[in-house]
Amino acid sequence: MRLALLLPMLLFASAAAAEPDAKLLAELRQGGYVLFLRHTSTDFSQNDSRMTGFEDCANQRNLTDQGRAEARALGEHVKRLKIPIGEVLASPFCRTMETARLAFGKARATGEVRGGPLSADDPARYAPLRELLSSRVPENENLVIASHGNPFRALAGPPYLAEGEMAVVRPEGGGRFSVVARIPLTGW
Repeated sequence: MRLALLLPMLLFASAAAAEPDAKLLAELRQGGYVLFLRHTSTDFSQNDSRMTGFEDCANQRNLTDQGRAEARALGEHVKRLKIPIGEVLASPFCRTMETARLAFGKARATGEVRGGPLSADDPARYAPLRELLSSRVPENENLVIASHGNPFRALAGPPYLAEGEMAVVRPEGGGRFSVVARIPLTGW
Protein backbone atom coordinates (compact mmCIF):
# COMPACT_ATOMS: atom_id res chain seq x y z
CA MET A 1 0.00 0.00 0.00
CA ARG A 2 2.81 2.40 0.87
CA LEU A 3 4.44 1.77 -2.50
CA ALA A 4 1.16 2.54 -4.28
CA LEU A 5 1.03 5.92 -2.51
CA LEU A 6 4.74 6.63 -2.95
CA LEU A 7 4.86 5.96 -6.69
CA PRO A 8 2.65 8.90 -7.76
CA MET A 9 4.55 11.20 -5.38
CA LEU A 10 7.86 10.18 -6.95
CA LEU A 11 6.44 10.67 -10.42
CA PHE A 12 5.38 14.21 -9.62
CA ALA A 13 8.55 15.04 -7.70
CA SER A 14 10.64 14.21 -10.76
CA ALA A 15 8.19 16.06 -12.99
CA ALA A 16 8.49 19.21 -10.89
CA ALA A 17 11.95 19.86 -12.31
CA ALA A 18 10.64 19.84 -15.89
CA GLU A 19 8.60 22.53 -17.55
CA PRO A 20 7.61 23.55 -21.06
CA ASP A 21 10.03 25.42 -23.32
CA ALA A 22 10.51 29.04 -22.17
CA LYS A 23 9.26 30.50 -25.48
CA LEU A 24 6.14 28.32 -25.40
CA LEU A 25 5.54 29.21 -21.76
CA ALA A 26 5.74 32.94 -22.57
CA GLU A 27 3.21 32.47 -25.38
CA LEU A 28 0.85 30.46 -23.16
CA ARG A 29 0.96 33.25 -20.57
CA GLN A 30 -0.30 35.66 -23.25
CA GLY A 31 -3.29 33.40 -23.90
CA GLY A 32 -5.06 32.70 -27.16
CA TYR A 33 -4.46 28.94 -27.27
CA VAL A 34 -6.58 25.83 -26.95
CA LEU A 35 -5.19 23.31 -24.47
CA PHE A 36 -6.55 19.91 -25.49
CA LEU A 37 -6.12 17.52 -22.56
CA ARG A 38 -6.74 13.81 -22.75
CA HIS A 39 -8.15 12.63 -19.41
CA THR A 40 -5.60 11.34 -16.91
CA SER A 41 -4.98 7.66 -16.00
CA THR A 42 -7.99 5.33 -16.04
CA ASP A 43 -8.82 1.78 -15.02
CA PHE A 44 -8.76 -0.24 -18.25
CA SER A 45 -10.49 -3.16 -16.52
CA GLN A 46 -13.63 -1.00 -16.71
CA ASN A 47 -15.46 -0.01 -19.90
CA ASP A 48 -18.41 2.07 -21.03
CA SER A 49 -20.50 -0.69 -22.65
CA ARG A 50 -23.10 -0.90 -19.85
CA MET A 51 -23.53 2.80 -19.10
CA THR A 52 -27.08 4.10 -19.23
CA GLY A 53 -26.09 7.77 -19.51
CA PHE A 54 -23.19 10.11 -18.92
CA GLU A 55 -24.09 10.43 -15.22
CA ASP A 56 -23.78 6.63 -14.79
CA CYS A 57 -20.19 6.68 -13.51
CA ALA A 58 -20.47 3.19 -12.01
CA ASN A 59 -20.64 1.73 -15.53
CA GLN A 60 -17.87 3.76 -17.17
CA ARG A 61 -14.08 3.58 -17.32
CA ASN A 62 -13.08 5.90 -14.51
CA LEU A 63 -9.98 7.62 -13.22
CA THR A 64 -7.73 5.67 -10.91
CA ASP A 65 -6.35 7.20 -7.71
CA GLN A 66 -3.18 7.85 -9.72
CA GLY A 67 -5.27 9.61 -12.39
CA ARG A 68 -6.83 11.83 -9.75
CA ALA A 69 -3.39 12.71 -8.36
CA GLU A 70 -2.16 13.42 -11.91
CA ALA A 71 -5.06 15.78 -12.59
CA ARG A 72 -4.47 17.69 -9.35
CA ALA A 73 -0.73 17.94 -10.05
CA LEU A 74 -1.35 19.13 -13.61
CA GLY A 75 -3.59 21.90 -12.31
CA GLU A 76 -0.97 22.88 -9.73
CA HIS A 77 1.70 23.08 -12.44
CA VAL A 78 -0.48 25.26 -14.68
CA LYS A 79 -1.19 27.56 -11.74
CA ARG A 80 2.49 27.64 -10.67
CA LEU A 81 3.52 28.53 -14.22
CA LYS A 82 0.90 31.32 -14.32
CA ILE A 83 -0.84 30.03 -17.44
CA PRO A 84 -4.22 31.80 -17.60
CA ILE A 85 -7.22 29.52 -17.99
CA GLY A 86 -10.58 30.71 -19.29
CA GLU A 87 -13.41 28.38 -20.12
CA VAL A 88 -12.97 24.65 -19.45
CA LEU A 89 -15.02 22.37 -21.70
CA ALA A 90 -15.19 18.64 -21.12
CA SER A 91 -16.65 15.57 -22.71
CA PRO A 92 -19.62 14.53 -20.56
CA PHE A 93 -18.01 11.22 -19.54
CA CYS A 94 -17.17 10.98 -15.83
CA ARG A 95 -13.40 10.56 -16.42
CA THR A 96 -13.11 13.77 -18.46
CA MET A 97 -15.34 15.83 -16.18
CA GLU A 98 -13.40 14.64 -13.13
CA THR A 99 -10.05 15.36 -14.77
CA ALA A 100 -11.14 18.91 -15.64
CA ARG A 101 -12.63 19.64 -12.23
CA LEU A 102 -9.62 18.31 -10.33
CA ALA A 103 -7.12 20.16 -12.54
CA PHE A 104 -8.94 23.45 -13.09
CA GLY A 105 -11.75 23.56 -10.53
CA LYS A 106 -14.47 23.77 -13.17
CA ALA A 107 -15.87 22.11 -16.27
CA ARG A 108 -18.78 22.55 -18.64
CA ALA A 109 -19.96 19.31 -20.19
CA THR A 110 -20.44 19.37 -23.95
CA GLY A 111 -20.69 16.65 -26.55
CA GLU A 112 -18.98 18.96 -29.06
CA VAL A 113 -15.56 17.99 -27.72
CA ARG A 114 -16.00 14.23 -28.08
CA GLY A 115 -17.56 13.81 -31.53
CA GLY A 116 -20.68 11.96 -32.50
CA PRO A 117 -23.34 10.76 -32.83
CA LEU A 118 -22.45 10.18 -36.48
CA SER A 119 -20.47 7.08 -37.48
CA ALA A 120 -16.71 7.14 -37.00
CA ASP A 121 -16.04 7.37 -40.74
CA ASP A 122 -18.29 10.41 -41.29
CA PRO A 123 -16.10 13.55 -41.58
CA ALA A 124 -18.87 15.67 -40.04
CA ARG A 125 -18.59 13.71 -36.78
CA TYR A 126 -15.87 16.00 -35.45
CA ALA A 127 -16.95 19.27 -37.12
CA PRO A 128 -17.94 20.97 -33.82
CA LEU A 129 -14.57 20.05 -32.26
CA ARG A 130 -12.72 21.34 -35.35
CA GLU A 131 -14.61 24.63 -34.97
CA LEU A 132 -13.54 24.90 -31.32
CA LEU A 133 -9.90 24.10 -32.14
CA SER A 134 -9.80 26.66 -34.96
CA SER A 135 -11.76 29.54 -33.35
CA ARG A 136 -10.03 32.56 -31.83
CA VAL A 137 -9.45 32.43 -28.08
CA PRO A 138 -9.26 35.81 -26.27
CA GLU A 139 -5.91 37.17 -25.14
CA ASN A 140 -5.03 36.61 -21.50
CA GLU A 141 -6.80 33.26 -21.36
CA ASN A 142 -6.53 29.78 -22.82
CA LEU A 143 -9.45 27.50 -23.58
CA VAL A 144 -9.15 24.03 -22.06
CA ILE A 145 -10.80 21.01 -23.67
CA ALA A 146 -10.74 17.82 -21.59
CA SER A 147 -11.63 14.91 -23.83
CA HIS A 148 -10.41 11.62 -25.26
CA GLY A 149 -7.67 10.35 -27.55
CA ASN A 150 -9.85 9.41 -30.54
CA PRO A 151 -11.37 12.81 -31.36
CA PHE A 152 -8.00 14.55 -31.27
CA ARG A 153 -6.30 11.89 -33.38
CA ALA A 154 -9.14 12.06 -35.92
CA LEU A 155 -8.49 15.77 -36.47
CA ALA A 156 -4.77 16.21 -35.77
CA GLY A 157 -3.46 12.82 -36.89
CA PRO A 158 -1.30 10.28 -35.09
CA PRO A 159 0.04 9.53 -32.62
CA TYR A 160 -2.63 9.32 -29.94
CA LEU A 161 -2.29 11.58 -26.94
CA ALA A 162 -1.30 9.56 -23.88
CA GLU A 163 -3.54 9.74 -20.84
CA GLY A 164 -2.86 13.09 -19.18
CA GLU A 165 -1.00 14.49 -22.20
CA MET A 166 -1.90 17.98 -23.38
CA ALA A 167 -1.70 19.34 -26.92
CA VAL A 168 -1.17 23.07 -27.29
CA VAL A 169 -3.23 24.21 -30.27
CA ARG A 170 -2.98 27.51 -32.13
CA PRO A 171 -6.37 28.39 -33.69
CA GLU A 172 -6.00 29.72 -37.25
CA GLY A 173 -9.66 30.31 -38.18
CA GLY A 174 -11.63 28.84 -41.05
CA GLY A 175 -11.51 25.32 -39.64
CA ARG A 176 -7.70 25.37 -39.47
CA PHE A 177 -5.39 24.96 -36.47
CA SER A 178 -1.80 24.00 -35.69
CA VAL A 179 -0.54 21.74 -32.94
CA VAL A 180 2.45 23.70 -31.63
CA ALA A 181 3.41 21.38 -28.77
CA ARG A 182 2.49 18.23 -26.93
CA ILE A 183 3.21 18.23 -23.22
CA PRO A 184 3.31 14.88 -21.41
CA LEU A 185 2.50 14.67 -17.71
CA THR A 186 6.22 14.65 -16.95
CA GLY A 187 6.76 17.83 -19.02
CA TRP A 188 5.48 20.27 -16.44
